[in-house]
Amino acid sequence: MNFDTLIPVIRRLALEAGDRIMQVYDGPDFAVKAKSDASPVTEADEAADAIISAGLRDAFPDVVLITEEQADSHSLSASTFLIVDPLDGTKEFVQRRGDFTVNIAYVENGVPVRGVVYAPAQGRLFYTQADGTAVEETGDLAKDAPGVVTPIRVADADNAALMVVASKSHRDQATDDYIGKYAVKDMKSAGSSLKFCLVATGEADLYPRLGRTMEWDTAAGDAVLRGAGGQVVRFDDHTPLAYGKPGWDNPFFIAYAPGVDLKA
Repeated sequence: MNFDTLIPVIRRLALEAGDRIMQVYDGPDFAVKAKSDASPVTEADEAADAIISAGLRDAFPDVVLITEEQADSHSLSASTFLIVDPLDGTKEFVQRRGDFTVNIAYVENGVPVRGVVYAPAQGRLFYTQADGTAVEETGDLAKDAPGVVTPIRVADADNAALMVVASKSHRDQATDDYIGKYAVKDMKSAGSSLKFCLVATGEADLYPRLGRTMEWDTAAGDAVLRGAGGQVVRFDDHTPLAYGKPGWDNPFFIAYAPGVDLKA
């Protein structure tokens, strides 16, 4: 994969998908359907997926494409692939809370090496550059050329006063019990893959997830966090979270700044 070609394409497609999502978000009431796993889906999910999938297949026809909204792609197997969640945080979208994202990632040999996370309602755009370093872009977010990009880096964590971010819609007692093992200065809630990005920018030090996720939920945020010097590991044995797993399910995991003293 030529990353100098990849990054402008996935950045542009994320922005185009974000525009379409916001048309639905800012419009009149929209229908919410239930998928086979009972999770919600809207016309915004489907329209964003159509934009991204068409763009990726046109630009990279020989690369395996896995996307949440196309069930036939879930039966594929690969260790190197593009993976898409066109609207992560549909529950946040439906409730008009703004914490939803567009996610596109490139996984190479089981590792998410490049990715983009765009939160259109918040105007926040995070991605890895061609060299793998992570940035946040600000300004007009024009589709044809990047604006002002600022390198992002995980914080130098203080284990006596950690900043923790946890899921807004999937918080449970097990998560709270695990967080209770740390000396926490402050805690915030966020939806979707934004949690990875908050660790990447140093706005949080630790994001534990003790709940079901799929690889398309995490790959782009994982890539951005890795590009900012962070890590994502399995909850059970603290080995790096791998991608290309059968069924695309993730185990429980922990995303963190390397200075955090992880608890068992």
